[in-house]
Amino acid sequence: MKTKFLNAVKTVTNEIKNDAELKQSYKSNIAMAFKDEYDRAKSKKNYLNQNDIRKISNDAAEYFLNLWCK
Repeated sequence: MKTKFLNAVKTVTNEIKNDAELKQSYKSNIAMAFKDEYDRAKSKKNYLNQNDIRKISNDAAEYFLNLWCK
């Protein structure tokens, strides 16, 4: 089971490294998940404006993918 999982992770990682559109898709999905969580938190307390959170979300997604695909 562990070997299958590691092989799957390696396959996805290689595909993201070699496919700019796939990387952008992952980046967008990660950023939007972060943004959705921000919106939930914002309904309780206003932390940042929309431009701040968009930049933070996209920077966080890019950082995550760059770490993942080293």
